[in-house]
Amino acid sequence: MKIWIATGGTGGHVFPALAVASELSSRGHKITISCDGRVSKMVADSAPKGAKKVHIWAAGVGAKNRLHQVWALFKIGISAIALILRFAFTRPNRVVAFGGYASVPVVFAAHVWHIPTFLHEQNGAIGRANRFAMRWVKTLMTSFHDVSGIPKNTKVRVVYTGLPVRHDFIEHAGAPLPKKMHLLVTGGSLGAQILDDIVPRAVATMGNKKIFVTHQTRPENVARLQKFYADNKIHANVLSFIRDMSGAITDADLVIGRSGASTVIELMTIGRPAILVPLAINPDQAANAANYEKLGGGFAIEQNKFTEKWLSAILSELFENPTRLEKMAKKSLVENTAVKTIADTVSK
Repeated sequence: MKIWIATGGTGGHVFPALAVASELSSRGHKITISCDGRVSKMVADSAPKGAKKVHIWAAGVGAKNRLHQVWALFKIGISAIALILRFAFTRPNRVVAFGGYASVPVVFAAHVWHIPTFLHEQNGAIGRANRFAMRWVKTLMTSFHDVSGIPKNTKVRVVYTGLPVRHDFIEHAGAPLPKKMHLLVTGGSLGAQILDDIVPRAVATMGNKKIFVTHQTRPENVARLQKFYADNKIHANVLSFIRDMSGAITDADLVIGRSGASTVIELMTIGRPAILVPLAINPDQAANAANYEKLGGGFAIEQNKFTEKWLSAILSELFENPTRLEKMAKKSLVENTAVKTIADTVSK
């Protein structure tokens, strides 16, 4: 079959798309991958051999500036028209969209030509672009069992597939806890200021000198945090970038971080207890954290309740009860077969 995969926006959308593209390509399908300019290099560098690459003119519509919104909609409209014309001559058998506004014109063009279309939602709350595009798709695939924002009267088939992660996370799935009182702090690629402010002080308040902290932060905060940990005689490794995140999560007994979809699914894939602090302005992260907390693998706490006193008490309780951490790790573990499941769903 000829399968068109639409992605764009961020790496969180692109990696799952590329992983599924590689699987479908290995099964003998002819792959075309479309994306916007923000991730074109990532797609070009990692697309499966033989896959065609197509640039989509698109931008997010979420800007507060009305002129920017109109311009973004204009881009999406022009791209939709171009794709409708393209599909008239080279029509794919399936379209698989991985969210973001760069997927919208592809999904609409596929709808015009009655091409079976599959849409993937990576978060625990459906995003604006996917909510808009849902009216034109056959199947919605989800990363979590519970996804808020899906209309109750929808005729779209909803299928839980999970979210693809890199193979190194799969390799560490189910790894036992190291039981070395190792705490990993990560706020995503740019760190998170609240974690930098609260976590070091909470660990210092505990007075437990056996804890080892790996703390990923923004480059400008590295020296300050190194000094704080050293002054308080806390063993710590402060980094601006963690190259081997799967290894870092595997080596941790407990993780403190944000709750982007990729982060939460990576924790679930390896099986690690965590304290998740969703970005206050992002309902997607709150929904992701809530899904994780339901497993019994950790805590989802609102940013305004994430205090030094609260965290110090929780850390003391957990590190003094390693058996509880072990039980949380087992509860958080969820088998990740997302790549195969999505490829099977699309190939039927």
